[in-house]
Amino acid sequence: MAKKSVFLSYDFEFGGDVESLYEWLDEKGARECVNGLAFFPYEFSGNLLDSLRKDISKAVKLSKKDRLYVVFKESSSGKMKGDFLFGARKKAPWAGYAVESKEYEDVDA
Repeated sequence: MAKKSVFLSYDFEFGGDVESLYEWLDEKGARECVNGLAFFPYEFSGNLLDSLRKDISKAVKLSKKDRLYVVFKESSSGKMKGDFLFGARKKAPWAGYAVESKEYEDVDA
């Protein structure tokens, strides 16, 4: 069995099965970080992502709009990695807030 510390971010559709995820996180001894983010040590066999997907799927009823994203330190490279266990990336709520600079080139006419 391998053990790895992970951050799990969760974003459930209204009426999602949050309570089952909370029960699962509690069983893992997870610590709350901010709303929608938990940190915990996870014991697994084989591939980390596959194991998390399988384990969470057994415990939590997920809809197509629910999103769970995991962040962990990759053993081989020592780099931080992240991937969606369920769901996908969507447009960021801050998209469009940055002030665009308008640079113009002088063009000889």
